[in-house]
Amino acid sequence: MTDLPFYLAAFLLVLGVLIVVHEFGHYVAARLCGVKVLRFSLGFGPVLWQKKLGREQTEWAVSIFPLGGYVKMLDEGEDEVAADQLDRAFNRQSVGKRSLIVGAGPLANFLLAIVLYWGIFMHGTQELLPVLGKPPVDSPAALAGINNGELVRLVDGAPVATWDGLRWTLLQKAVDQESTELEVINEQQEISLRRLYLQAAGDNGWEGDALERLGINFYRPKLPAVLGQVVNGRPGERAGLQAGDRVLAIDGGAIAGWFDLVEKISASAGVSCRLTVERQGQVLEMELIPESVEERGRTVGKIGVGVADSGEARREVRTFVSYGFFAAGGKAIAETWDKSIFSLLMLGKMLTGEVSWKNLSGPVTIADYAGQSARLGVEYYLKFMALVSISLGVLNLLPIPVLDGGHLMYHMIEVVRRRPLSERAMEIGQRIGLFILFMLMAFAFFNDINRLVAG
Repeated sequence: MTDLPFYLAAFLLVLGVLIVVHEFGHYVAARLCGVKVLRFSLGFGPVLWQKKLGREQTEWAVSIFPLGGYVKMLDEGEDEVAADQLDRAFNRQSVGKRSLIVGAGPLANFLLAIVLYWGIFMHGTQELLPVLGKPPVDSPAALAGINNGELVRLVDGAPVATWDGLRWTLLQKAVDQESTELEVINEQQEISLRRLYLQAAGDNGWEGDALERLGINFYRPKLPAVLGQVVNGRPGERAGLQAGDRVLAIDGGAIAGWFDLVEKISASAGVSCRLTVERQGQVLEMELIPESVEERGRTVGKIGVGVADSGEARREVRTFVSYGFFAAGGKAIAETWDKSIFSLLMLGKMLTGEVSWKNLSGPVTIADYAGQSARLGVEYYLKFMALVSISLGVLNLLPIPVLDGGHLMYHMIEVVRRRPLSERAMEIGQRIGLFILFMLMAFAFFNDINRLVAG
C-alpha cells in the first residue's frame, strides 16, 4: 500500500498528458478551420477550476473525474447560434473540415508517440543483447535446437540488435506466421539456423506471456550454487551459511546451479527450508526460513546471500543504442506504425475469438504498469506513455458511435448519401455506441479485479 500514492501519481500524469494532447488536437484543428471553441475541459463532472482566456474567451476547465475530457464547439445541434456566428458553427462546416477536426484528436496521440520515441532513440538507451537462455524441455524453442548463450543475429533474414527488438519481432510474426527462421551464433562463434514454430504463442487466447510459451527467455550464465557475500543479520547468516558454501539440495531436491537455488528460495517465502551444503569437503544440514519481500507486485523469499564470482557471469550482454536525428525520426514513425497495426490486429482477433478478452486492461492495470515503469526510470516511463498514447489513438478511431471513429463513420456515410444522417439515426447510433463502450469498460474492470484477486 505504500506504493499506492506513487503509482496513482504516475497514472494520473500519463492520463492527464494524453487527454490534454488528444483534446488539444481537436482544439487546434477547430481553430484552424475557423470554428469557435466554447470550452476545453480536462475531466468530467463537477468543475474544480475554470477560467476564460484569450480573444475568443474560451473557457478552460479542470473537472473532478479525470478519465477523459472534451472540447465544446459552437454547434446548432447543441445551442442556439447567433446569425453573425453561423459561419463559425461546427455543423456548418464542410465534411472535410469536420472530419479533420474529429480526426485531429487521435492524430495528436500518434504524433505524441512519435515525438517521445524520437527523443528516446536520439538520446540513446542501454539495451540487452538478444542472447537466448536455455529453453524449457519440449518447448518450441527446445525443439528448434536453441541452446543457452546463443546470440540471435537475424530473424527471417532481417537483423535484430536488441532483446526488446527480438521479442517484438517474434510477437508480430506469431500473429500471422506458423514459423520463423533464426540465425544464431554461439560463444564458439559457430553460426546455426533454428526453425522456430510459433503456434504455441496464441495458446489460451494469447493470455499471459506469449513468448514464454514458445520457450524464449533471456540468457542465464552457468553459475554454480556457491555463495559469495552473506549479509549479516539475514536468514542465511543466522542459519550459519558462509561464503564459499556450495548448496547441494533444498528439502532433498538437488540444486543444479545458482538460478535453480534462487527460484526455489523465491518460492519459499516464510516457509522453513532444509539446505544441504558442502563446506571444505564436509556435508552440512541447515534450517532457515526465507524472509518475505514484496518485489514487482508479488511476494518472494530472500535469505541475504550473493553468488560467488566464478567468471561465468562476465559475458557482456548489454549494448548502448542511439540514432542520429533523421534515423531516430524514421525509427520513431515505424515504431508507432507497427504498434498501431498490431493493436488493430489484436482487436480484430478479439472480435473473432482468436484472442481472449482477458487481454483487455482497465485503469487499475494501466495504473500498475505506470507505477512500475516510473520505478524503472524516465526512459521506461516515456516508452509506456508512448504505448498508451498509441492505444488511445487506435481506440478512438474505432467505428463506434460516441468515439471519434464513429463520427468519422457518420461523415463517410454523409459523403455517400450526399446528406447527413437523420437526428433519429444518430441518436440510435449514440445509444448503441454508449452500450458498446460500457461493455468494453465492464470487461476491462472485470479483468482488473481478476488480476488483483489472482495477484
